[in-house]
Amino acid sequence: MGKPSRMNQTAISDVFLLGLSEQPEEQSLLFGVFLGTYLFTMTGNLLIILVISSDPHLHTPMYFFLANLSFTDVCFTSASIPKMLANIHTQSWTISHSGCLAQLYLLLVFGGLDNCLLAVMAYDRYVVICQLLHYSTAMSPQLCALMLGANQLPMCWVLTNCPALVNTLPLTRVAFCAHKAIPHFYCDASALLKLACSDTRINELRIITTGLMFLAVPLMLIVLSYVRISWAMFGISSPGGGKWKAFSTCGSHLSAVCLFYVSAIGVYFIPSSADSASKDRVAAVMYAVVTPMLNPFIYSLRNKDMKSALGRLLSGRALRPP
Repeated sequence: MGKPSRMNQTAISDVFLLGLSEQPEEQSLLFGVFLGTYLFTMTGNLLIILVISSDPHLHTPMYFFLANLSFTDVCFTSASIPKMLANIHTQSWTISHSGCLAQLYLLLVFGGLDNCLLAVMAYDRYVVICQLLHYSTAMSPQLCALMLGANQLPMCWVLTNCPALVNTLPLTRVAFCAHKAIPHFYCDASALLKLACSDTRINELRIITTGLMFLAVPLMLIVLSYVRISWAMFGISSPGGGKWKAFSTCGSHLSAVCLFYVSAIGVYFIPSSADSASKDRVAAVMYAVVTPMLNPFIYSLRNKDMKSALGRLLSGRALRPP
């Protein structure tokens, strides 16, 4: 039985996820690829968290933020991929309406946290290069805890929960048509609104406004940080490559920033059409699957401290604080 007939039998309270392909012969391949990708993502990010938490040499703000980024990527990926794998395995292509909204909320929260963390990490790089003498004060443990810690009300969690709730809760009052099909493997706010039978102009305006605000503000902070960093680098007159040595500490972060924002813009801000369905799916895969998978390797492969800590962890040598 093909997907269209299953969709016709879908209850009004369910949402039909079209996934990445409607060809039955491609389902096994998709399951294998995405299961491998998910396990790869989980292993890489959890290993980053384990290395940073177990090695006192890495108990610094930079690695504190990196561990939080890995935790966020684990949660972000887990909000969508397991459901897609379950759908392929059971050949059931539906998700309940409440489950769809819950998935949407989680994706918005953890996607927003990625956004905030990249901005905070850019500020950390700025302080390291431009205000090194004031680093211990500017990036104090109290400030890091205020932004992300669990003992206080973390600012990043508050800032990401606000737009997530603002965009998710109003969808509980939207009237949807009987047959609801989303051309993605996860629930997306814009795709849901296209299936509504009621007027959704206010909801669409709200999504665009909050999306631009909470994507543009961190991006502006990142750009401002790197403008200041670049300006400071031009003031380094060391003939031995001092400029590039200072800038090399930012290379991994810049790679992660470019990967995240290019894919996020492709998902949320490039208008979709019937002719660009495949492009939309590629952008969605880049945003929800590829970016969380690559982040651990972007930050570890060129990082001598991380590679040394990983070697100490795997060799079982005793870790002593510096």
